[in-house]
Amino acid sequence: MENINEMTALNASVGAEAGQPIINSNNHIINENYIDFNSLELNCDIDEAYLHTVSMDELYNTVYDGRPPIIDGLLYTGTYLFVGAPKLGKSFLMAQLAYHISTGTPFWNYPVRKGTVLYLALEDDYRRLQKRLYQMFGTESTENLYFSVSASQLGNGLDEQLQSFVDRHSDTRLIIIDTLQKVREVGADYSYGKDYEIVTRLKKFADSNGVCVILVHHTRKQKSDDTFDMISGTNGLLGAADGAFVLQKEKRTANSATLEISGRDQQDQKLYLTRNTTRLIWELDRVETELWKEPPEPVIEAVAELVTEERSQWCGSPTELVKALGLDISANSLTRNLNINSARLFNEKGIRYYKKKCHEGRRIILAYEGKRDDM
Repeated sequence: MENINEMTALNASVGAEAGQPIINSNNHIINENYIDFNSLELNCDIDEAYLHTVSMDELYNTVYDGRPPIIDGLLYTGTYLFVGAPKLGKSFLMAQLAYHISTGTPFWNYPVRKGTVLYLALEDDYRRLQKRLYQMFGTESTENLYFSVSASQLGNGLDEQLQSFVDRHSDTRLIIIDTLQKVREVGADYSYGKDYEIVTRLKKFADSNGVCVILVHHTRKQKSDDTFDMISGTNGLLGAADGAFVLQKEKRTANSATLEISGRDQQDQKLYLTRNTTRLIWELDRVETELWKEPPEPVIEAVAELVTEERSQWCGSPTELVKALGLDISANSLTRNLNINSARLFNEKGIRYYKKKCHEGRRIILAYEGKRDDM
């Protein structure tokens, strides 16, 4: 790679959907010295007492793949519980969520990234689904929303069914399992360990395929000061999940409800909802707290001024980039900052960050691909 400060756009670009870098040679998302010990077949030559560790330096020098939220501030890749009392309107809210993601239309006021959705409506039949969807959305349909009213159980075919669907629909963003109880193994116990194991199994699938899995579940009858303690079962369910939504009404006959949210990737929130009695969709009245937003990052803002749609690529050494950005920062600190914030740089500014080693030394490549709502 020649040492130049600005370059024209590359001859061939690869979109965000492909999940591949624009430049393939010597471009590593994970540090080349990193070894995935989970993928190795251990043998007698490896010390069983060996514990693989990663130093803080290695963490800072590694670029990890980042995934944008499915719904900004509300829903992310991973496994979530969606919990409420029986016949409270959970399935209507799930259908609403599925429809908005499959069409890419904002969910309430929250931006949505479009993708294929699979809804396992295991307590319904197709006739009921048809009637429900027509009442909610009229005749406006979408080809990216798929339903099934029957599926195998976890450990007895469901894993393979879900993987097969994702393999055939590479743009899958969301899978809804309504309900969790329907896919649990027959005769399974309900201990903490078993609850933790079943959610962990689905989380591993979600993480490895870059999708969100929502498990519809029920609350217990006993009230609690902590809303999330009302999730039926042991704490193993919530402990293994990435987050949970709890839908509640003060009175079953009321049209108003609250939706409380807690998760690893977002702040705790409480949303106040009203159910439209004609269309049976849930409408957002207000939120108790404004969505938390990451504070501005000077490096990201400076890069966004350097690399634009008109000047779509920059290539050079870390030292040259420090000079080009005009920041009071060392070359090593700048590189680490970009390693850590590479996903945010792309999600917010549409700029891909790559590192390359060549005979001239280390090179940084910044390529503008554009911000896309459906990326």
